Amino acid sequence: MIPSIHKQGGDTAGLIAYLFGAGRSEEHIDPHVVASFDGLAPDPGRDLGATEGDLQQLLDEPLHLLPAGTRPDKHVWHASVRAAPGDRTLTDTEWADIAHRVIAATGIDPGDGAGCRWAAIRHADDHIHLIATLVREDGRKPDHHRSGKRAQAECRRIEVDYDLYRVAPGDGTAAKRPTSAEQHKAKRRGGDRTAREELRETVRRAAAGAASETEFFGRLATAGLLIKLRTAPSGDTLGYTVALPEDRNKDGAPVHYSGSKLAPDLSLPRLRERWTGAPTQATAPQASSPAASRRRATGAVWQAVLLVDQGDDATVAALIAGGGEVLDALAKTSAAHTRHQLRDAAAAFERAARSHIRAERGQDQALRQAARELVQGGAALGRGEDAATGAMLIDMVFFLATAASAWHAKKGHAQQAVAALQAAQHLRAAYQAAAAHPMAVLQEHGRHMPRPLELRLASVLRDAIPNLAEQVLAEPGWPALAATLADVQAAGHEPAELLTEAIGNRELGSATSVSDVLVWRLRRLAQLPADPGTARPQTAHTRSAPTPPITTKTATKDIGDGAYRR
Repeated sequence: MIPSIHKQGGDTAGLIAYLFGAGRSEEHIDPHVVASFDGLAPDPGRDLGATEGDLQQLLDEPLHLLPAGTRPDKHVWHASVRAAPGDRTLTDTEWADIAHRVIAATGIDPGDGAGCRWAAIRHADDHIHLIATLVREDGRKPDHHRSGKRAQAECRRIEVDYDLYRVAPGDGTAAKRPTSAEQHKAKRRGGDRTAREELRETVRRAAAGAASETEFFGRLATAGLLIKLRTAPSGDTLGYTVALPEDRNKDGAPVHYSGSKLAPDLSLPRLRERWTGAPTQATAPQASSPAASRRRATGAVWQAVLLVDQGDDATVAALIAGGGEVLDALAKTSAAHTRHQLRDAAAAFERAARSHIRAERGQDQALRQAARELVQGGAALGRGEDAATGAMLIDMVFFLATAASAWHAKKGHAQQAVAALQAAQHLRAAYQAAAAHPMAVLQEHGRHMPRPLELRLASVLRDAIPNLAEQVLAEPGWPALAATLADVQAAGHEPAELLTEAIGNRELGSATSVSDVLVWRLRRLAQLPADPGTARPQTAHTRSAPTPPITTKTATKDIGDGAYRR
């Protein structure tokens, strides 16, 4: 249940005409009164004998009781209350009760018998509008200070009483929601998203890893957006607006949105903080493939995960914001089979990247550079090393999202915590798609491993991570992890040491498969190909004699004695 308090106005008749009219985009259906201050207000929507003028006169009557010159110019109070997407359709009776509760909570009509006159109009299934005159029956002004917060608090109680979706309490840092008119306009265009939402996503991706205003605006132009710059007399750029070429108003002109109207952190001053706080190198990064850029990004995200629990608030806020840029860049360059889920993850995580804690720019430099390299590296193919390193990076960003959710929850940032978890759910689905083939190949290698070698690797696992070893050994992914541990040893590393580093003092309880997580972390740390079919370490093959039992202490040195052919 989402209440919105709109700007006060001075035209009661004009607002009533809009509420009972067809709407800006013919979106108003069956407008009618569902409640009013006395329950007897005329209903020009359903009562043929009532007019909009009758309702306007009734609501404005207290104004005429005031002495001339004391009547307020902005006497019209207007609010809307909208059900959350997915909520059941409420009846008129239920909306009437909700209207009375919100009006009382805001102080417009507190129930003392002398409150303001008001009416509730419904012209859609999912919301109502409240209109009131800001003069009480006793001639005094209403106490409606902080009416927005009061309405929010009452809506949280209404959600419980009506068993509706529980909206997390906000903190004023969320991006503006699309209006009903924008939503209906999108439907007429045959799309499932409004122009505002499309622009927000496009601008956010253009900002991901950008090093300067020139690069940022160049990306916007390449994306096909119409751009207007607001400049000072000196020629300095003060702000910008963007529009979709096909999104036009009734006069045929493009509908422009400023960056701040898309999201608070997309205003030009906030974007400049990214570029001036700790500028990413404007020069192109070293030439690399999509796979190489994903490997380096995985390392940057891993360091951010480790710091989320340790850094001060400003640092963590910067790391979460930088992680959002990495996710935006990853979604922008993703393969087709992961694109949908990654874009949904990025859209959800952008809410988690904003709070009242201002990020200390500079702490996110490695993440911003990683995002830049992802964009410069180009789009990944859906196979081979590109796909496998994509799974590796998605897996790591999943842990950053869960860490961000836990941090926000500790800080009381309810909406951000929920948004980060939603992003993690999409990342989990994207990972499953990206990892299916490379994990299947590793599983096959592990299943053909000689039994003595598997037992040695299990001993190494028990020694390195005793608290998790039995769980991992029982997982379907153990053969893939065993194959990776053998590759780690064949490449000259100590598996036990890398296992300890792979855990990195981070919890693994949120992972569906701990073995999967360890596979990717080990392959990154040992610089092994992420795609097991790309290349495999060459090791000696000595299977002629049985391998003697080994103790846990010597396991890490002797694994190579039982290496096997692929």
